[in-house]
Amino acid sequence: MSASDGQSAAGRGGLNRPRRSLPPFDATPLLRAVLAPRIVRLQRMDPAATQAALLGRLLRRAGGTRFGQAHGFDAIRSVAEYQARLPLRRYEEFWRDWWQPEYPLLRNATWPGRVPYFALSSGTTSGSTKYIPVTAPMVRGNRRAALDVLGWHLHHHPRSRVFGGQSFMLGGSTALERVASGVRQGDLSGIAAVEVPSLLSGWSFPPADLALIADWDRKLAALAEWTPAAAIRVLTGTPSWLLVLLERLAERHGRPPLPNLELLVHGGIAWAPYRDRLRPFLPEGCATREVYAASEGFGAVADRGDGEGMRLTLDAGVFWEFVPMEELDSPNPTRHWAATIETGIDYAVIVTSCAGLWSYVLGDVVRFVDRAPPRLLVTGRTSYSLSAFGEHLGGEEIEAALLGAAAALGLTIADYTVGPVFHGARGGHHWLVEPVEAADPALAARLAAEIDARLVAANADYAAHRQGGQMAAPELALLAPGAFAAWMRAQGKLGGQHKVPRVLADPARFAAAAAALDQSPASPP
Repeated sequence: MSASDGQSAAGRGGLNRPRRSLPPFDATPLLRAVLAPRIVRLQRMDPAATQAALLGRLLRRAGGTRFGQAHGFDAIRSVAEYQARLPLRRYEEFWRDWWQPEYPLLRNATWPGRVPYFALSSGTTSGSTKYIPVTAPMVRGNRRAALDVLGWHLHHHPRSRVFGGQSFMLGGSTALERVASGVRQGDLSGIAAVEVPSLLSGWSFPPADLALIADWDRKLAALAEWTPAAAIRVLTGTPSWLLVLLERLAERHGRPPLPNLELLVHGGIAWAPYRDRLRPFLPEGCATREVYAASEGFGAVADRGDGEGMRLTLDAGVFWEFVPMEELDSPNPTRHWAATIETGIDYAVIVTSCAGLWSYVLGDVVRFVDRAPPRLLVTGRTSYSLSAFGEHLGGEEIEAALLGAAAALGLTIADYTVGPVFHGARGGHHWLVEPVEAADPALAARLAAEIDARLVAANADYAAHRQGGQMAAPELALLAPGAFAAWMRAQGKLGGQHKVPRVLADPARFAAAAAALDQSPASPP
């Protein structure tokens, strides 16, 4: 649809005709010439040497900060010395001790100079907003990693014309709040949008008129009307919200709604539950590529096919450490890095970055499938586990049990959350599950029993507690389609990078969520 077609979006999206420019020419040959040598460098890169050198640069750069002086950065000469001197810290400790006292004007605290941006993280598991520093070097590192995504695509698709059209990034509102002189905060996608060179505006979508819309429903309506469907070559976002967008676009343009789409870039949540649901909306030959990106840094990019692991970013401003999950809360955990990682182990991710994060516990769990180069799968969150009764269930086990059980009963799951409930001294798990289509409520008991059986077979601790009587059988409620979207809307967390929390391990938070979804279990003690 051209800009001259149709009526004003005021009726549907509440927006007048947005300003929009289209690519002045196909820049793919230029992009290929720039990125091909980069891919060669990545293929030849020594992971351990690259990461060790990067850590050295970070320490030298931050040696004069208050954090660097307090931790003797000038005396650190190796990765081992760094790990011995720097303890692991979580966000709450950084915020309390180093950032909050001077927020929002953070200067020379944990990184030299003034921090120009704070990315607001939704706090999926804790429920509270986090303020993550974003510096100019981090912006450059994120941009380099994002270009690597296109580089690997072009490497595997030599006939691609991916920059012959526009790249569509589906994020939250790009509006940033000015909180101090030279300091703004907001969604990470807003920070990225501000930092896109104006020269590239013709290759980027949406324009500011659309990107600034904060209300998610209004934004979707406007995007459905004004997306230049034939011009979009790259689409990026969280799978759950991409699905909603593509459904809206399909209502307007038919299937596939973006006929020239070459690449769908996804991340943020597990891909498996959405792969088959998204495929009918993609044109034949459209590639999909996963990324592992967080407000704290760009972690990895898929350099091969789906499920084959994502290549760890080694030179984008982040030094990565990995702690075996079972050691994360121990007094002296083993801290692996690119030189010592092993495959097949669930690691908690630790970040040291050019935004002033030092041995920061990110909250994600990964498992390496290759060591040279390091390739990983994201398997969950450190807090995405259930062990209210000693059952020690990980996020990957929880999701696999649900999806396997649903497939056995012919159900497709849109979203879910699970948490502990107590019935006196005994308790169990309560599942809130939203299928794609309305389902017979009688299936709830069958689905719960199927999940229970799969978890008993997969996890010895769960089996022991179920068979020993310490845990009751799981309860499950099938929600109406759209229930989770309504819940997220009521919290002001609809769209963008916001995600439904898969696990609410805190009984009080789970009880509140269940009550809001009209499926309240027994109250916690």
